[in-house]
Amino acid sequence: MTKFCFVIHPLSFEDVVRYEPGAKGKGRPIIAKIMEWMPSWAVAHVTGIRTPDGRETEGWFVGAGLLPQQMLELPRDRVYERILKAIEIGADLGAQVAGLGAFTGVVGDGGVTIAQRSPIPVTTGNSLTIAAGVRSLFRGADEMGVDAQHAVAVVVGATGSIGAACVELIAPRVEHVILVARNETRLRKFHESIRERLPCGSSCTTDIAAAVRRADLVLTATSSTQDVIEPEDLRPGAVVCELSLPHDVSRRVAVERPDVLVVEGGNMRVPGAMRWTRMREPGGTFDMGLPPGTALACMSETMVLALEDRCEPFTLGRGIELEKVREIDALAAQDGFELADMRAFDLPISREAIARTRAAADERRAASA
Repeated sequence: MTKFCFVIHPLSFEDVVRYEPGAKGKGRPIIAKIMEWMPSWAVAHVTGIRTPDGRETEGWFVGAGLLPQQMLELPRDRVYERILKAIEIGADLGAQVAGLGAFTGVVGDGGVTIAQRSPIPVTTGNSLTIAAGVRSLFRGADEMGVDAQHAVAVVVGATGSIGAACVELIAPRVEHVILVARNETRLRKFHESIRERLPCGSSCTTDIAAAVRRADLVLTATSSTQDVIEPEDLRPGAVVCELSLPHDVSRRVAVERPDVLVVEGGNMRVPGAMRWTRMREPGGTFDMGLPPGTALACMSETMVLALEDRCEPFTLGRGIELEKVREIDALAAQDGFELADMRAFDLPISREAIARTRAAADERRAASA
């Protein structure tokens, strides 16, 4: 059996409690200082992953306990050291391939330096994240009755490794795609490099709000630690798919825009009866805020590589090959991985909630006609 490890870290001060219950009630400055100096550690043992044809894998979640802002602000080599120590812990436990979660796959050069220094092969998991995100976006469009072929789609974070690939996968299915990123020079160069091969109309802008106001479909793939999608900018009946952690969409949208469908695009249902058991409290279940049997797509890519005995650096760096996205998507389906049920703002979306959202969109469109 090929085994894996996956490097995780808390995404917010509130999230720290999932990892260390003893942090509850402590002030943010104290938590930040503790996380800055806390060594990497084995968080959870992952078992019960089993394909329909009987193949199995197991692995470990290993914590590199820095917060997102710390990942971006601390000296890079210090952050690399924390991530590499987590991978070494996983390798010592028996892992033969490692995945980089959240900001551990973003910091620096997208995993390339980490892979060069790692004792085992490393992947960011971004290929399966892209495949799952695009599928989730168009599933949301179907649920909301959006005619994708005549829709305007916006990709926020279009010059990043995930966003750039999403642009090329979304473009064949919509009428117009708008590329959005913060760095105008980089954005324009990227748009010029791909414009001729996009099979739909395209444009680019650094003005997120202006782009979103035109959009029927929005996909976000940024490394921002702040809200980038606000409720006042969204069109009635818009579908927003988030691939970013922390979330890009303001939680105000959940309250102020009942006519908009927001979905977390990177969640997969894992085959078998997966369990996450805490390492420090034997028998205790580790809670990552996901439903039972569900994992992030980047985690799932690492699991698929282990199930396929593909101990290789499958996805690394800033440029992602679309063929690799299609390959890992096909392997995941073969191994029994599926899109998870829809969620938004860390909560499930029921069929009744979707119906209410669609009705509210119809009502709002009629009122503004």
